[in-house]
Amino acid sequence: MKIIGLFIVVLTGGFLIYAAADFPAWGDPNSPASLHVSPYYLETTVELTHVPNAVTSVVADYRGYDTMFETTVIFTAGVVCFFVLRALGRKGLREESQERLYRHVLTGVTVRVKAGGKIPESSDFQRIDVSWTPPDLIIKTICRLLVPFIQLFGLYVICFGHYSPGGGFQGGVILGASIIVYAISTDLRSAVQRFREKTDALLAATGVFIYAGTGALCLLLGFNFLDYHALAPILFVDRVMARSHGIFIVEVGVGIAVMSTMIWIYNVLASRGHYDEGL
Repeated sequence: MKIIGLFIVVLTGGFLIYAAADFPAWGDPNSPASLHVSPYYLETTVELTHVPNAVTSVVADYRGYDTMFETTVIFTAGVVCFFVLRALGRKGLREESQERLYRHVLTGVTVRVKAGGKIPESSDFQRIDVSWTPPDLIIKTICRLLVPFIQLFGLYVICFGHYSPGGGFQGGVILGASIIVYAISTDLRSAVQRFREKTDALLAATGVFIYAGTGALCLLLGFNFLDYHALAPILFVDRVMARSHGIFIVEVGVGIAVMSTMIWIYNVLASRGHYDEGL
């Protein structure tokens, strides 16, 4: 099976290298894209979309189909990690095969229980992972102070992606990183209590739904899929400004999907699918 897989990879790579020979040279100013497509985007993006950032208008409007499927691929990656790595129904076997640790909630005293040993009956003891390390007070405190500012900056990047570098992908990564920073500085359980697995899955799907739903709404209003002109009567703006607002709506969907999927994948990988203490 490995030999077959290696053969397929080498064959596919050979075809890609062979096809790449027909591409124009990197940075060639006389390539078709540089002569026709790029100038049109740069010269008309403000006039047609009211979005000064040409990158955002291209990503979310001119090639909106491609970006929608990129968002779907990100969501699919989270779903695949869940089904492949999530240890559903096997947690008991994992606990029986190794020693367990219990931490006293008030004193912080750790009790080690061998496999098959007696579990502390007091409710003051909390089950922790065998590889658990007490969080550093300084790191924990600084990260808790930084997380709100990281999230605020992530929202800024999403909202002002029209006018400055940013957008849904960048802002979503920043928002997801804020939760991951909190999980690393404290423990995974504390982060999951604030952002549960079901919430991750629902928000990731919601982000994709916002993007695709916006396109479907345009269809229902009699226009093409992701033709934001259709939103003008609903948003009470002119057709050009409707394109700007439509770009912002789908960017919000991208940000939600990226943030949730990023947290979802981290939680599964960091805990090896068991959602215990993580890294």
